[in-house]
Amino acid sequence: FPLTSKVDVKGAKQHPLYAALTGKDSPAPGPVRWNFEKILVGRDGQVRQRFDAGTEPDAPELLQALEAALAAK
Repeated sequence: FPLTSKVDVKGAKQHPLYAALTGKDSPAPGPVRWNFEKILVGRDGQVRQRFDAGTEPDAPELLQALEAALAAK
């Protein structure tokens, strides 16, 4: 994704990207609870998985999900 300026991730002024990533039609619906939540989006633009803020960037489950997403065609 291109970098953006500061945007609202929830509430009445929620940015459309976050509305799509966390909306009722998303495979991982629900409001963003904390700054460091991670949403993995596949090459096809679809949400593959969501990780809470407590998941470390080098956590095995996150690394496995990233490797699987990169390997997918």
